[in-house]
Amino acid sequence: MKIDIITVLPELLKSPFEHSILKRAKEKGLVEINLIDLRHYGIGKHKQVDDYAFGGGAGMVMMIEPIANCINDLKSKHNYDEIIFMTPDGETLNQKTSNKLSLLKNILILCGHYKGVDERIREHFITKEISIGDYVLSGGELPAAVLCDSIIRLLPGVLNDETSALSDSFQDNLLAPPVYTRPAEYNGLAVPDILLSGHNSNIEKWRHEKSLERTKLRRPDLLK
Repeated sequence: MKIDIITVLPELLKSPFEHSILKRAKEKGLVEINLIDLRHYGIGKHKQVDDYAFGGGAGMVMMIEPIANCINDLKSKHNYDEIIFMTPDGETLNQKTSNKLSLLKNILILCGHYKGVDERIREHFITKEISIGDYVLSGGELPAAVLCDSIIRLLPGVLNDETSALSDSFQDNLLAPPVYTRPAEYNGLAVPDILLSGHNSNIEKWRHEKSLERTKLRRPDLLK
């Protein structure tokens, strides 16, 4: 998979891809991440990428010209399956969306900043808009990193045990069951006997029941 990310703050995005699972995915050649500095496409001597909003109001707006030039340049070299804009008013990211995106080959992500982007970009260049929650951040860089993490971990070969992702919360519209590890007893706190029984079918039944129980208690909306 190839993921290109357009941003005015490429340095902010370097760290998430230099550690843990995402780093290993890159080293294995399973994913290619490219950070594109929008300022390289900025206007004039000062490489301007934002301006005041027509009609007044507080905050700056990312200009259409630098973004359009950047996207058109990238599209001349690559065929993108999706061009995604990270925005608080996009569709809320969920596991179903991550699963679908993990099947694609080439993704372009635009990180918003300031007061947002010129609406013409959203109308004519963007194919999908995604939010990571009903709140506002300073820019789209951290949401882009969250989106990438949720996608990349699903790619075959990224996780040491590929079945691990299949048992994550939300994969089957249920929250994951409780998990335990050694020691079996700590200061009088014991691991449930069923998990020590070695009886796989009973263990799976217990896990499903606990997943259902936890989902009913914490996220009953998922069961609808």
